[in-house]
Amino acid sequence: MVEDLKGKETWRLFRIMSEFIEGFDELSEIGPAVSIFGSARINKNNKYYKKSVETASLLSKNGYTIITGGGPGIMEAANKGASLNGGVSIGLNITLPKEQKPNKYQNRSLHFKYFFARKVMFVKYAIGYVCMPGGFGTLDEFFEALTLIQTHKIYPFPLILFGKDYWSPLVDFMKKTMIKYKAIDPEDLDFIDLTDDPNEVLTIINRHMDKKMKLIKAATRKEKAVTKEKGRKIIP
Repeated sequence: MVEDLKGKETWRLFRIMSEFIEGFDELSEIGPAVSIFGSARINKNNKYYKKSVETASLLSKNGYTIITGGGPGIMEAANKGASLNGGVSIGLNITLPKEQKPNKYQNRSLHFKYFFARKVMFVKYAIGYVCMPGGFGTLDEFFEALTLIQTHKIYPFPLILFGKDYWSPLVDFMKKTMIKYKAIDPEDLDFIDLTDDPNEVLTIINRHMDKKMKLIKAATRKEKAVTKEKGRKIIP
């Protein structure tokens, strides 16, 4: 029986590897992307569904790929905003006990069995997160990215909480309770933006993109200078 379990675990490793390989292959050349999260339970008449369509459309018009979890609700709205604008609309679908039905607005779809492999793709290929009102899954994605940034495991990028009515109590808890108990530092909250305006989302993402491009250009110039200097030293 123990040997059987070992065999199953070995094959599970191959499945995990295949999900990482497929994700890296499919997403490596998508360009600057924004991951949008939110509840699968929000319907088309909800204001946040409409705001998600608007936000994704605006980002798409400005050259950003949109990545979602591929399901209904907010995910559908974000994929819709991107695809109707002719942009790249990616869905990272997940296999669940109650089968998640992929929304029809994805023009590029990946399918995952393991949440952790899927979460790597969200954070690896995004230059920013937009978290619309959502449940445990949205909180999970938000706090994982925040933890990775806080612990310097990834380069900082914007974490935007969209919906002041929905997210303000959470932000207040972090400000009034977590800081009070010294569980976090006040500057940890500098990574978070709170807004109700799609245009502000674009401004925040653009500002980060400009900063990132300047850093890349500076690093490239430095690398060229070092290479040139090494070349001089080699020549007798």
